[in-house]
Amino acid sequence: MGYDRAELRERKKERIREAISEAAITLFAKSGFDGVTFAEIAAAAEVSKPTPFAYFPPKEDLVLHRLADNEDEPATVVRGRAPGVPPLAALRRHFLDGLDRREPVTGLNDDPRVLTFRHLLYSTQALITRLTAYMLHSEAALADALAEIAPGEDTGPRVAAAQIFGTQQILGDRNVQDLRAGLNADAVPRAAIARAAAAFDLLEGGLASRFG
Repeated sequence: MGYDRAELRERKKERIREAISEAAITLFAKSGFDGVTFAEIAAAAEVSKPTPFAYFPPKEDLVLHRLADNEDEPATVVRGRAPGVPPLAALRRHFLDGLDRREPVTGLNDDPRVLTFRHLLYSTQALITRLTAYMLHSEAALADALAEIAPGEDTGPRVAAAQIFGTQQILGDRNVQDLRAGLNADAVPRAAIARAAAAFDLLEGGLASRFG
């Protein structure tokens, strides 16, 4: 199957974007986020000096664009669920599937590149600040999706979204603790699944009457 010129341009731009991000993360891991310039990133990615800034105006997005690209995923899961499936059930299934796939967001991934990324992210204040903004946006998007289900609610969708995000964050952090303790990601999925099931049971006990 061929591609037209516009598609080829977009594919080329995406390859350049990924190459720049990969080069930046490698340099940040070695020299620290604040110790690397755009010029150094351009040289490592073999692009012109202005190119990294053109693709990533905020320096933080060199790292966080991978999260930003999926920041509306929970809202998408709710809106795209099959007919008759409650929102919480869809989100539960999505999280459990993420554990099975060892998605980094679940904390259950010990790939060296993921561990490097996570260490860089949580050891750099500028990245933590930017990450918080993305998470708040994602939470607000989920609240909007829940509000479509219960349009008469006032603060209910926002409270529910905050509880869901908080639960997933706690589950992810707990999985990371296991990895830091030296456990292999493939050695803890049963415990991680059990924790997730128990946590979503608690959520459903409190939210099911409104958001199922």
